[in-house]
Amino acid sequence: MKNIAVIGAGAMGNGIAHTFAQVGFKVQLIDVNQTALNTAIATITKNLDRLIAKGKIDEISKTQTLDNISTYTNIPEGVEYASLVVEAATENIDLKLKIFKQLDQACPEDTILATNTSSISITQIAAQTSRPDRVIGMHFMNPVPIMKLVEIITGYNTSKEVIDFIVNLTEKIHKTPVIVNDYPGFVANRILMPMLNEAIETLFTGVAGVKEIDTVMKLGMAHPMGPLELADFIGLDVCLSILEVMYDGFKNPKYAPNPLLINMVRAGKYGVKTGEGFYDYSKERKAVIVAAQFL
Repeated sequence: MKNIAVIGAGAMGNGIAHTFAQVGFKVQLIDVNQTALNTAIATITKNLDRLIAKGKIDEISKTQTLDNISTYTNIPEGVEYASLVVEAATENIDLKLKIFKQLDQACPEDTILATNTSSISITQIAAQTSRPDRVIGMHFMNPVPIMKLVEIITGYNTSKEVIDFIVNLTEKIHKTPVIVNDYPGFVANRILMPMLNEAIETLFTGVAGVKEIDTVMKLGMAHPMGPLELADFIGLDVCLSILEVMYDGFKNPKYAPNPLLINMVRAGKYGVKTGEGFYDYSKERKAVIVAAQFL
């Protein structure tokens, strides 16, 4: 396996591309928006510069990593020679189903199709293709170049051969694979999102303020980031989408998103990426927070 295609040039997509490219894979980064691709390359460059400043890599490694990444604005051209495709588009089920139909038509028959979804059914996504045995979940954590965990989610029809291959590949990129079964939210978000939702409920009902809630969890529970700050970093729109998937999948009211979260998303307050969520992010503060994730 030499060629890895990554669909989506956002925070997760550029992090996945960076990770594969840095260990020597040729990466085709695909996004319909050329501006997003330019921003992704700029972000990867800045992150590599931070690693140089910390003495973790040298200039040669930076150059080789960037040389390993090529960009495309259409799927057929970008996946023509891909052995593995990792889809990292927005957490929207209709969009993902559409992408996988395209991938199934455009990719070679033996290409493995992976999705970075954090909650959507792998089995449902795989059903859009003629190769459900070669569809699997690879849920990377954010920020991808730093976080070690990758949830490997097996669909109903995913073959053992593909599972074993992806586990081995994950280890080759210096990540820790954990195999989980295909149920809404998998493991990470099934546990994390109700906690974030409960923190929002605590704020909504007036028990305490934003800073107070986050301080309790940081100092009392040794969390590196408070739940409301973490929700802002993940994206409140993403949190809402994941909770809706779990609520729809389990029909259990404990997964119902809090009304405050719903209203904030409706108002376009998604957190760090829009400049406002539970915290107000100036451009300077946003830059500091993003940079801090790579310390």
